[in-house]
Amino acid sequence: MADSRQLGGPNSRQYGERSPGIRSFDHVSLPFRNTDAMLAFYRSLGSAVTEGPRICSVHFGDQKINFHRPTHWQDPSFTNRAPEARPPCGDFCVVWEGSPASLTEMLHRAGAQGSLGPVERQGGRAGGSMSGTSRYIRDPDGNLVEFMIYS
Repeated sequence: MADSRQLGGPNSRQYGERSPGIRSFDHVSLPFRNTDAMLAFYRSLGSAVTEGPRICSVHFGDQKINFHRPTHWQDPSFTNRAPEARPPCGDFCVVWEGSPASLTEMLHRAGAQGSLGPVERQGGRAGGSMSGTSRYIRDPDGNLVEFMIYS
């Protein structure tokens, strides 16, 4: 059985050192069902949105989520995807750089209903050793979106 040093985990090198390899996510892709509601929702969260005929992208800093339009992911000829993925199939976490109060205000403006939180969670920073406070919501398709605040 491989340990974290072999897999490039937090113990593979001193935190802060980098070797060639995977640096970060660039994007993830998900199918979506409610195109107009989803794009309006992610815009209300402050995300830049790029719309295309097959894919719409929601941008967070240097990362993005590609949402495949229903006509695209339901097309039998589109095979470059997870074959069983159907909305809602997303569960992802974004880092909130503001205060808990500013997150509450933004979620209220967006009409987002909280499903859990605030709760303490282990995050990905510092090789997975840092924790933060998370709040969870559901987007219009039902995907779980976590907002983590590191202190």
